[in-house]
Amino acid sequence: MKSLLIKAWLKATVPVKNEKGAQSLEWLGLAALLILVLGIISTAVEGQKDGIGDVIEKIITKITGMVG
Repeated sequence: MKSLLIKAWLKATVPVKNEKGAQSLEWLGLAALLILVLGIISTAVEGQKDGIGDVIEKIITKITGMVG
């Protein structure tokens, strides 16, 4: 009976300890987030003739205005 309980315990706990799949999903999520952010930035800068420097300056100005 004891060996049966040990086998059942191992079958339940071993897959939980294997985090390779979860770690891969985290990296894929980070990559997708990075691609999304870069897409949003490139869309925001697309019509700007001054480039990304002007956009960053406006963002910093708005943030400093909110903070005080």
